[in-house]
Amino acid sequence: MPTSIQQIEDTERGKTILRVEGSMTEEDAVLLEKIALAMREESGKSLTIDLADLHFLDSESAPILKRMEREHRFEIEGLMIFLQKAVEETESRNED
Repeated sequence: MPTSIQQIEDTERGKTILRVEGSMTEEDAVLLEKIALAMREESGKSLTIDLADLHFLDSESAPILKRMEREHRFEIEGLMIFLQKAVEETESRNED
């Protein structure tokens, strides 16, 4: 299933949400990072990455998502527990 990114304006919380659906490969994660950085630069708004509808996350994209959260301070929500664990395990392997 291809990756789909939908922009949603959450006026109540004053932020933009990027809802990601489908599967995510390294190439998709790099593109998502570029889009998110450009959108924040342009709007100045807080940005949340919603991964609740993500069905597949490859091991190369996980560190990119973690970098988006840690270095760029994007809020990432909707990761199911097993995906969160995969992101954390991949990150710890890359630190070794």
